[in-house]
Amino acid sequence: MKRKWTIGLVSILAVGVLAVGCGRSGSDSGSSDSGSSSKANANCTKEALQATEIGVTADTISIEVMADVGSALAPGLFQANIDAVKAFAVWANANGGVGCRQLKVDTWDSKLDPTESKNGILNACKNDLALVGGNALFNPDATDLSKCPDKAGQPVGIPNFAALANDINEQCAANSWVLQAVSEDCSNGVPTGVRDIKVFTGQFDFYKTIDPNLKGVWLIPGDLPTTVQSSMPQIAAANTAGITITEGMKVSGRSEQSAFATYVQAMKASNGNFLQTGSNDVSMIKMRKEAAAQGLTGVKVWACSLACYTQNFRDAGSAVDGTYVWMQFIPFEEASTNKALQAYVDAVGGKPDSFGAQAWQAAMAFKKAVDEVVAEKGPNAITRPNLLEKMKTLKFDADGWIGARSNPKVFSDCFVIMQINNGKFERVYPKQAGTLECASDKVKTVRLDPQEAAKSVK
Repeated sequence: MKRKWTIGLVSILAVGVLAVGCGRSGSDSGSSDSGSSSKANANCTKEALQATEIGVTADTISIEVMADVGSALAPGLFQANIDAVKAFAVWANANGGVGCRQLKVDTWDSKLDPTESKNGILNACKNDLALVGGNALFNPDATDLSKCPDKAGQPVGIPNFAALANDINEQCAANSWVLQAVSEDCSNGVPTGVRDIKVFTGQFDFYKTIDPNLKGVWLIPGDLPTTVQSSMPQIAAANTAGITITEGMKVSGRSEQSAFATYVQAMKASNGNFLQTGSNDVSMIKMRKEAAAQGLTGVKVWACSLACYTQNFRDAGSAVDGTYVWMQFIPFEEASTNKALQAYVDAVGGKPDSFGAQAWQAAMAFKKAVDEVVAEKGPNAITRPNLLEKMKTLKFDADGWIGARSNPKVFSDCFVIMQINNGKFERVYPKQAGTLECASDKVKTVRLDPQEAAKSVK
C-alpha cells in the first residue's frame, strides 16, 4: 500500500513533529522521543545515581563515534559523522542530558582500514557504553561487537548504533542497530554464497518516468572490496527495475578528472542516457565536468545517492545541474517542517551534511533507547545488557524525520528525490514539502552472490 509520511505545521509558531501515514496518527507509531524522555526525567531523582557500566558514571555517559576520516583515499570522508555526534551531545546536554546524565563523546578514526576499525571497537569496549553514529566502510572483523566484556566481566559485547554499516559483517553483527539499511538476511549469521538481498528501488521507478528506456553506466566505488560487493545487488536491482546497466565500472578515490574520459567513452559507445555513481560527490563532479569537456549529450538521468547531497556538490556550480539525488529523510531545505531536523540544522551552525544527518539520527535512537531503559527500570539500570535488549524492540522514526523503523535489521521503504539546479537542491518527488513517499513495492529482492559478481568488475 502506498502512503505518504507527512509532517505538517501545527500552527504558525509551533512545528508538528510526528508523522502521519496510512490513516495513522503519529502517536499511533509509538516512536516519539518525547514520551520516553519525560518518563526517564521523572525517574532521575528517585534514587542516587551510580556508576553502572563501562562508560557510565554517576554523572556521565561516554560513547564513541568511529568514522573513516584520515585516509589518503578520501581525506575527511565522514568527518560529518563525528561532528554531528559531538553536536548532538552539546544539544542533548543542554536539553536534560541522556539517561539522567551528561553525554561525553570519544572519537576514533577508522581510516578505511580494517585494523583501525577493529581497534576502534576494542577502544569503545574498554571505555564506552556504546558505539553511536559510526560510518566505517571496511569493518570485516566485528567479533568484539558481540563478545567484549561488560563491567561485570560477561562477554555481552557493546551496542552499536551505526549510521551506516557497509560491511556485511557489521550489518549482521547481533549488537548492531543500523540506521541506514540492512539488506541481508542476518537471521543465521553472516550469509555467504547465492542468496536473497533486499534493495531499495523507488528511485529507479521515478527515473523511468523521465524516460522508460534508460540504459547506461554504473560507477562502482572500487578501492575497497566491501564497496564493490555492496554495489552488485544495486546494479542487479536496476536491471530488474527496467534500467539496463550496460557496464559497471570501478572508480577510484585517487582518480583525476582525466581518468573519467574512460567512462564518458563507455557512455558514448553504448548510446547511454543514464549514469549512476555509487561513489561520492567528488566522483560525480568529475564525471559531469569530463562529460561536458568530451561533448557527451543525451543523458536523461544523472543519478547519485545522498553522497551527493553535500555543500561540496552545491558549490560545484552549473557543471552538476540536473543531477538527481535520493534519500530516506526529509531534506534540510524543509527544516521548518520537522522539529528534529531543525534541531540538527541549528546545532551544526546551519551547515548540515547528509552523513552527519544519519549520525544525528543514530544518536537520537541511542538516546531514545537509554531513556526507555531509565523510564522502565530506573536510572541505575543503564547497562550494556539492558541496552542491547531494548535495541531489539526499539521503535524509531527520528520524530518523523525518517520513515518508521520497528526492526533493527530492515530498512524503511520511504524516500524523497531531489534535483540540483543553480546551486540549490529542489524537491521533485513527492511534491509536498515535509513528506516522504512510502510504499512496500519500493523494496525489491534480488538473488546473487555479491562476492562472485564483484570478480567480474573491471
